[in-house]
Amino acid sequence: MNVEQINFHHLRYFWAVAKDGNLTRTAARLCVAQSALSSQIQQLEDQLGNALFRRDGRRLVLTEAGEIALAYAEEIFTAGSQLVSTLQHGRQSGQVLRIGAVATLSRNFQESFVKPLLEQPHVRLCLESGGLAELLLRLEDHAVDLVLANRPPSREPGGRLGCRRIARQPVSIVGSKRQKGFRFPQSLTDAPMIVPGRESAIRSEFDALCEQLGVRVRTVAEVDDMATMRLLARDTHAFALVPSVVVRDELREGVLHEHCVVPGLFETFYAITAERRFQHPLLTTMLARDEHELLEMAPRSHPPKGRPGK
Repeated sequence: MNVEQINFHHLRYFWAVAKDGNLTRTAARLCVAQSALSSQIQQLEDQLGNALFRRDGRRLVLTEAGEIALAYAEEIFTAGSQLVSTLQHGRQSGQVLRIGAVATLSRNFQESFVKPLLEQPHVRLCLESGGLAELLLRLEDHAVDLVLANRPPSREPGGRLGCRRIARQPVSIVGSKRQKGFRFPQSLTDAPMIVPGRESAIRSEFDALCEQLGVRVRTVAEVDDMATMRLLARDTHAFALVPSVVVRDELREGVLHEHCVVPGLFETFYAITAERRFQHPLLTTMLARDEHELLEMAPRSHPPKGRPGK
């Protein structure tokens, strides 16, 4: 059989009985004859080719096939309820917001972005990671509502993607406090460095800056994942080239020290959406926040040491 042959009226009756566990009680609640309810569930079982219930005394217990069918039925009828609510009222009860985040994006930034959602009792967040091209395809297919990225998508003729800059964070050179007397750029000469991978815009701009200044650094690690870079910066004696939001906790706690803000070097955070007639109602609020709230950095009690030229 194919999906067009599934009788969703029968599936809803199965769903109601599965949640209640009692055929007689469910029939009374739905105002249908018990025999009619039983017959329609039997027809669904015939269509699916599997028994969905087994008797345990007076109770109906789901079979393994019934458990699988119930899981699908939950998703189908929850989605249907959200569809009606969204189209009729422009809002959702029990909203699900699906966000895709580029795998190289700072986990701290992602946390700051989604944190307000976790404080709303009727909102469920689905956060997935992947490459930008893969996530944009999912966005176009309505599988995610928003993509967070650290570079804008390439513009293609006829494309229906919207892209806005939501924050920009300076890139710093950080390391342990034991590394004294840092001066930019002199202290970078032959210094061990942990840097982003070659696909990163930060990396390419930093390489260009070093070439312009005539500085040759000693790269000991190229790391795409910012969470891994944070660990390496914390647990080694090498300098690390990172946006300060990546290591904000370590900077607050004094585990790492910001030796220098690299002049003219930034990581930019983008929110990418697809053109929709019915845009997710939460997006307007999520994208209206200011840059400081998204980066959520604690105020500094004094200027960081080692600024360029000092």
